[in-house]
Amino acid sequence: MLFRFIHSRQQWRSLKFCYLHTLSLSPSANKPPNTNWNTTHRFVLSNPTLSLLEAKCKSISHLKQIQSQMLVTGLALDALAYSRLVTFSALSQTGDLRYSKRLLFAMPNPNAFSWNVVIRAIVESRCPFEALILYKKMLVFVRPDNYTFPLLFKVCAKFLLSRLGRGILGHAAKMNYDGDTYVRNALIHYLAACGELEAAHQVFDESRVRDLVSWNSLINGYVKSGRGEEALRLYGGMENVVDPDEVTMIGVVMACAQLQDLELGCKFHRRITEREANVGGVRLGNALLDMYVKCGDLEKAKELFERMEEKTVVTWTTMVVGYAKHGYLDVARRLFDEMPEEKDVVPWNAMLSAYVQAQHGKEALALFHEMQAEEVEPDEVTMVSCLSACAQLGALDVGIWIHRYIEKHSLSVNVALGTALVDMYAKCGNIAKALQVFHEVPGRNALTYTAIIGGLALHGDARDALSCFHEMIRGGLRPDEVTFLGVLTACCHGGLVEEGRKVFSVMKSEFNTSPEVKHYSCMVDLLGRAGLLNEAMELLESMPVEADAVTWGAMFFACRKHGNVELGERAAMRLLQLDPYDSGIYVLLASMYVERKMWREAEEVRKMMRERGVDKTPGCSSIEVDGNLFEFIVRDKSHSQSDQIYECLAQLTKQTGVVECIQGEIMFGS
Repeated sequence: MLFRFIHSRQQWRSLKFCYLHTLSLSPSANKPPNTNWNTTHRFVLSNPTLSLLEAKCKSISHLKQIQSQMLVTGLALDALAYSRLVTFSALSQTGDLRYSKRLLFAMPNPNAFSWNVVIRAIVESRCPFEALILYKKMLVFVRPDNYTFPLLFKVCAKFLLSRLGRGILGHAAKMNYDGDTYVRNALIHYLAACGELEAAHQVFDESRVRDLVSWNSLINGYVKSGRGEEALRLYGGMENVVDPDEVTMIGVVMACAQLQDLELGCKFHRRITEREANVGGVRLGNALLDMYVKCGDLEKAKELFERMEEKTVVTWTTMVVGYAKHGYLDVARRLFDEMPEEKDVVPWNAMLSAYVQAQHGKEALALFHEMQAEEVEPDEVTMVSCLSACAQLGALDVGIWIHRYIEKHSLSVNVALGTALVDMYAKCGNIAKALQVFHEVPGRNALTYTAIIGGLALHGDARDALSCFHEMIRGGLRPDEVTFLGVLTACCHGGLVEEGRKVFSVMKSEFNTSPEVKHYSCMVDLLGRAGLLNEAMELLESMPVEADAVTWGAMFFACRKHGNVELGERAAMRLLQLDPYDSGIYVLLASMYVERKMWREAEEVRKMMRERGVDKTPGCSSIEVDGNLFEFIVRDKSHSQSDQIYECLAQLTKQTGVVECIQGEIMFGS
């Protein structure tokens, strides 16, 4: 089937805009790639002028002098000789891509080789979109060959230009190059990169020649699409046909990492070491390191890391992530600080993410300030981590500053960053701003809706949360367990019993999402708050999994609220079985008895608490003042202004008649 290359004038304008935008962001886009451009062609080396070009030319100024000599002697009329001028200006380190295009358009005897050289240089530059524009011009001057199309497929694969790639395929077929091995390998790579793996596999099956590149393209395509089992199955068919290389082994090791199959990963590692004195190149070593980290074997990862002779930023970052993932944050930070190379944004992002994942938001923001001091340019991933840290801490002022930083530095507010902003504003108390950002986020996905639903639930806007949920469903987005948790929480806070029952019911019936303990906790809380205590207890006891302390706690609080001592006792006793040293349960149970004037039972609870040596857990809360975070901790005088704070608290107590217990509960700490 043939496809048109440019389907409409509008599409061509869109492509041109993409290119111009890329060019504006790439100040060194016209610098040629650092690649070998010289030749050993006998005619070139034997000609005095051309041999001078190959051996002595060091700049565009030298090139122009040699070009003048070639014009005077008539050598410029020779296609091979002229192509050497184009090749130098396109591929040498001191060349100029703009000048190579001027030479190309002025070429007296144009050939596909020279056009391919310039297209290749552009593909490898920071502005690869222009290769597609240059190809359109090439069609006017010369017929493309089997080396042209792989270069174009490479651009389409890099930027996932599926439709344009189909058009290029149509041109290749029309010119009878679609059967060429080189073209077909590039086609497999492009289709796999665009996620069209079935089409890629079909091209692979129909190929007359399947070389190592064909196998590698398809194997790595499956790996990048997260289909590790199929990648390993394909490798099994490859073993008896073609000898694998380093690229192959990187693919299969990554597949093992995806499947978290440590045994198979170790098997491939042994096979690699049998073939090589070391683990191979640094990229393969990094893949093995990543496999051990993802499979949970930190010891083997550490052994491999220490044995690796060459370590890149990726190597160090992978090990930092490994330690952080297993809870060794101090070791991860020490390794991060010991990195010998100048750290780019990637390891900083890894360490920031580690702090956020471990709920250490304060440390994450401190690290971000260090990152700024080191003048490392943050990206969208950095901002997502920082906003998540603000959401954890309730640090609204810092979150607003980060939002302004994003706008000032023109960082792209993609769906991930937009979702993080929505989540931060919602959790920090500004639901109006969260809704504003939500409506501005381009291409809202299920995570964006989940963030705003959770935020609305947190602020008690149950009806709006349900409205967003229904809008999400109508838009064809699929809710996950977190979405349902947000909706059920909203129903719980809003007292929407019937709506909560319906949502809980459709989880399994319509969306094939099995309720987890946290969903049951919400339903128990919802029913309990509404006074439906018997129904709540029936649901709790019918759970397919064992109820946790949160679920029993919801039941206990509902019983206390509605004065049902019998069910409240059952819930409290179950809570004490789960955690006999939770002081809060003893205190609340005793309070429930006191409220019902059951003095003897209340004293028994206090006695049990003393006998078990349970102390009341100190209260703790935090506050943000002028962008700084402070903690309130019982009986803590570590803050430098604690005397003034105590004095202020005493004045407030006198003015408002607050009882003395407040002073025992809340003290300002650093």
